[in-house]
This record gives sequence, structure tokens and C-alpha cells, in this order.
Amino acid sequence: MTVTWEELGWERLAEGVGRCRLPGWDCTAGLVLGPRTALMVDAGSSLAEGARLRTEAQTLAGRRVTHLALTHPHFDHVLGAAAFAGTDLYAAVGTEALLAHGREELRLDAVRNGLPAPEAEEAADALPLPRHLVSGEWTLDLGDGRQALLANVGPGHTAHDLAVLVPGDPEVVFCGDLVEESGDPQAGSDAVPSRWPAALDRLLALGGDRARYVPGHGAVVDAAFVRAQRDALAARFGVS
Repeated sequence: MTVTWEELGWERLAEGVGRCRLPGWDCTAGLVLGPRTALMVDAGSSLAEGARLRTEAQTLAGRRVTHLALTHPHFDHVLGAAAFAGTDLYAAVGTEALLAHGREELRLDAVRNGLPAPEAEEAADALPLPRHLVSGEWTLDLGDGRQALLANVGPGHTAHDLAVLVPGDPEVVFCGDLVEESGDPQAGSDAVPSRWPAALDRLLALGGDRARYVPGHGAVVDAAFVRAQRDALAARFGVS
């Protein structure tokens, strides 16, 4: 029996492309289906959340998740990664060092934001390191003409921001937290405000005016929204 995206609480964005909004922090996870492959974009905030995503993705794909791309190294996007054992793990170059040496800060950040301490510790201890590091652009061949472009468009929200472009009609761009719709973009201590508007310029150049842009938090937006947020960030941080 075929299960639809909607029946699992996912939003279908294009043929073989969808996303869900996770509870708690309203964090987005994306899924791109190939004929024999499945690419997950971000992993959730805990092992339990990652396991939920893995199970639902496998139900939709009819196969295991084969690829996982992390848009940036914040706890609500990466701490579920260990639930995807055996996948090819991708991230922006530099993420591997941060995850290797910053597990304690990830754990503390998760607990500060409300994740139970035992869950945060378990996920941080099990966190795998990405083996495939993207310094520019990396095209994933998902089979039978399906591709996904991984683009290191940062720094901006963090020093290691990765976007995922899925060609099609429409094109879909998973933005991570470079774009947020449910609130103002969050600029923490690891943000690079002076480079953030340029990162959004690169996003817009990748997707173009007709793409659907999927923020790390909130509803799917269009190019006009991204452009307006880019200008607001430039004004906020005093950069062009």
C-alpha cells in the first residue's frame, strides 16, 4: 500500500521532494527521492527524532536513506544523525572539526534550549562525523536523472552553511537557517553577519526567481521573501 506525503504529515514540494516541520523548534527536515536512493536533509534534534525521520523516510521511499546532508552544525539539525547509520554523510568543510571538538557545546546548547539532558548526552556521544566535505559545489547523482546540488554558500548563519538545490519544476532549495520564516533569523555567537547577505545572494543565484525556498524554520517561501530578508539583514548588520 502506497503512503502519501500528507498521510505522514509531510509537505510535498515537487515530484519526489518533500519536507516535514518537526515539533519543538519547528525545524525542517527534507527528503529527496531517487529511484534507488533517498537523500535526507538534516537529522533532527535527538536520536528519537532522527529515528522518526528515518522510519518515515523509508516508508515514503520504499528503501533505506542512502544520503544525509547537514545544512549547518546546530543541535536541532544534527543531533539525530546517528540514527542514520550506514548513510553517506555530507556537510560543509569545517563541520567535521567543529563536531569532533564541539560536542560538549552542542550538548549544552541542546539542554539550554529544552532537550532533556540524557537525550542530549546520548545524541552528542553518538554523533558521527561527515566523511564527504563540500568546499564549493558537489552534485549528487541519485539515479535516473535525479540530482541534488550541495553548495557551500556560507558563511552566514554559521561558518559552515550548506544549501541543497533540487532541480525540477519547480526547483527546490533547502536553505537551512540562512533563511527563517517563523521568526527573525537568529545570529548567535558563531554567525558571520558581514557575510550573511552575500550567502543569500548565492542562494538566490542558485535557485532563481521561480524556485521554492525551504527555510530551516517556518513555511516555504519565494525568492521575493529571501531577497527581502537579505536586505533586512544587510540593514541590521550594516553591510551591503
